[in-house]
Amino acid sequence: MRISTLALSTALCLSLLAAGCTGGGKGSTASINIDGSSTVFPITSAIAEEYNEIDKNTQINVAFSGTGGGFAKFCIGEIDISDASRPIKEKEEKVAVENNIGFIEIPVAFDGISVVVNKKNSFVDFLTVQELKQIWSADGTMRSWSDVRPSWPNQTIELYGPGTASGTFDYFVEAIIGKGGSMRSDFSANEDDNVLVTGVAGDEFSLGFFGFAYYAENKDKLTIVPVKDGNRDPVAPSMSTINNGTYAPLSRPIFIYVSTESAKRPEVINFVEFYLDNAAKISEAVGYVALPKPVYTMSKERFHAGVTGTIFRSAEAGTDIEQLMHAAAAKAD
Repeated sequence: MRISTLALSTALCLSLLAAGCTGGGKGSTASINIDGSSTVFPITSAIAEEYNEIDKNTQINVAFSGTGGGFAKFCIGEIDISDASRPIKEKEEKVAVENNIGFIEIPVAFDGISVVVNKKNSFVDFLTVQELKQIWSADGTMRSWSDVRPSWPNQTIELYGPGTASGTFDYFVEAIIGKGGSMRSDFSANEDDNVLVTGVAGDEFSLGFFGFAYYAENKDKLTIVPVKDGNRDPVAPSMSTINNGTYAPLSRPIFIYVSTESAKRPEVINFVEFYLDNAAKISEAVGYVALPKPVYTMSKERFHAGVTGTIFRSAEAGTDIEQLMHAAAAKAD
């Protein structure tokens, strides 16, 4: 998902200079270590690539081991920044506190978890939230396509989805199965969304889910499935439906978490400023949806003020992110 640097280089250079960024200085060996969500990975890796066009003296190492895997490393101080497709959990925050790791929570884009089927699948027109629940939950009753609707083929549904370390897994379970519910275990799981794309693309009677960017990158291999929530008409994820919240309940913000100790280092300050200045443009370039401009401004203010903790963990799905951050800012004042 490489973005051409030609169109962005001038704007990014000006952004970096405006922030006073000069990297680690000539001959320096500064480095930033980032791990976590495979959903956020395309944004962070693209931003790291663009940043290194301007600052060649800072080595930025971007990997993905799933949101849970990233937090496991972040909360014991092994990495500087954790990519996350969900807010940090209480148990993860407890580990961070035990290890004196503070964190600054920064939303960077919107995602819409995309439900997909094989290109040869000509019968699935949409799925309801209840149907998805019955397909994916541990105590669900739908194991073949004909169980979902009698007119559909009597073929086993071959399932593909993120592993349990994935924030996308956690969000899907909560949004579709419900709090306290559990996912069935007999599906092909992988933290690498590209592997899931390959699985669904190669299996005629498959069903899978992952971040919108991976569908957008592979439209020629997959068919998107609109989701029907309650009495509303079925809605497919798109830039507009994710942004306006009509793709419910699978639209969500995605994040980076920055260690407060790491945030004292000039190279980390410079990179995070660059990230927030360019997240809107780059997130859309790799297939996600930009946040409202004031959210990036407030995020930069929270970062510079060193405001720690999470404001998103207790927020309900569909909460207006701009209002949430305004309320948090007012409370802090």
